[in-house]
Amino acid sequence: MSDSHGHHHHGPGGHSHAPADFGRAFAIGTALNIAFVAIEGAAGLITGSVALLADAGHNLSDVLGLLIAWGGSELAKRPPSERFTYGLRGSSILAAIANGLVLMVAVGMITLEAIQRFADPPPIPGITVMVVAGIGILVNGATAMLFARGRKGDVNIRGAYLHMAADAAVSAGVVIAGALILFTGARWIDPLVSLVIVAVILWSTWGLLRESVAMALSAVPREIDPAKVRALLEGQQGVARVHDLHIWPMSTTEAALTAHLVMPDGHPGDEFLVRTQQALAHDHGIEHVTLQIEISEDIPCLLHDENCV
Repeated sequence: MSDSHGHHHHGPGGHSHAPADFGRAFAIGTALNIAFVAIEGAAGLITGSVALLADAGHNLSDVLGLLIAWGGSELAKRPPSERFTYGLRGSSILAAIANGLVLMVAVGMITLEAIQRFADPPPIPGITVMVVAGIGILVNGATAMLFARGRKGDVNIRGAYLHMAADAAVSAGVVIAGALILFTGARWIDPLVSLVIVAVILWSTWGLLRESVAMALSAVPREIDPAKVRALLEGQQGVARVHDLHIWPMSTTEAALTAHLVMPDGHPGDEFLVRTQQALAHDHGIEHVTLQIEISEDIPCLLHDENCV
């Protein structure tokens, strides 16, 4: 038997799935949101608005969310060591889970506050709230745009993007509620709009949390079709059978694969291994590949049958 390990082999048209560097985006986004929290907190103290103070506290969760995602992104760049042989790539998955949980907590806080306001709607300094919320739309919207290009290929970056986009939506809802309250005087509009926004945030956050937990449990990344990967391996010249195939996420942007290839005609040589690794990287974005070549078709899987795929 023979093991072959392939790392980042690129053939013609091959592409790399290494994580993009969003360090600058995190730095700008964190600075903008810290400044906004200070402005909103000061406005709340000056006007005596509990709503603004509560929202300033909520926006602190944005800063926390950005710092979590930033930390995960930076740790994922750490090189491998004898103890952490994949480096700390999995940190980005943990960060995505943490960000999803922070969002869930924020949703819970907004829901509780909205329900309490239904019982006794407080007077709202409409124009002040609208102005501050308008600044919130700009700050959160601009920060979300910093992460927009990475939201589809990286769950961790999507967590940061959703956090900011959700708060831009909250701020937009506050502006709409403030305007309606000014025109109608109906204070119950404020908590009603809050609950509508909560439903939108909850819908998007649940998907983020579900996907990041699946990654933590080593599920095949959703953009990879395991049946097509198996077909690619089985279609290689000389391969009689494929077994013990495993595909799992090393980070929120990188996947790894191990497989046993039964090849009765003998070991095909390094060129076959490199060519197969290039095909997996090009067609499926799997760049960390380990293939074990088995010559005899009679050797059973050394694992228990139920553990063989």
